[in-house]
Amino acid sequence: MALLHRAELRPSKLDLLTTWLPGRPWFAGTPGAEATRVASYRFDDPAGEVGIETILVRAGDGPVLQVPLTYRAAPLAGAERWLVGTTDHSVLGPRWVYDASGDPVYPPALAAAVLADAGQAEEYFEVDGRREVRAPSVTLTGGRADTAPAFDLVDEVVDGDPTLIRAGGAELALVRRPAPADASAAARLTGSWAGQVDPVLLAYVR
Repeated sequence: MALLHRAELRPSKLDLLTTWLPGRPWFAGTPGAEATRVASYRFDDPAGEVGIETILVRAGDGPVLQVPLTYRAAPLAGAERWLVGTTDHSVLGPRWVYDASGDPVYPPALAAAVLADAGQAEEYFEVDGRREVRAPSVTLTGGRADTAPAFDLVDEVVDGDPTLIRAGGAELALVRRPAPADASAAARLTGSWAGQVDPVLLAYVR
């Protein structure tokens, strides 16, 4: 489960992405346009320390881009390459925001969704001691694989579209520009959201 806070972020996630996205090799969109949110979904960190959120955004008239992010209370050693930026959370304080593909908590969570249909984290607010659940904005459908490679220890991450996360001879592919899900592979993750009725391919294992 993901506990959300009614908080203010300075700068906002979208402000960070507006600056960061144009430098990515897989970026597509209107030059100089602000990033706008299309939908999002979250995974759980088993340790409960790191926020894991995938935001689907668009820059101007460009295509939908898939951007998984992790939120940490302190810098992640050796991950400067993956740093999106820092922000001040009005409840939690300073947060370091990373491209999740380079954060070790993300590949196992994504692999569980792709290979075992683990689904997304339930999102909720605490309101007067009661749990107020927020309805998901993305419908995810994972696969079922006979064998499930482990992605706990990543050997290499190759940024591109797809972004390739390699571990132990297996390859987890994160689709940066989600496309129609016409692939027949069982080990895949698809999603749909308001305005995107037909599922699109979000990730797969090969």
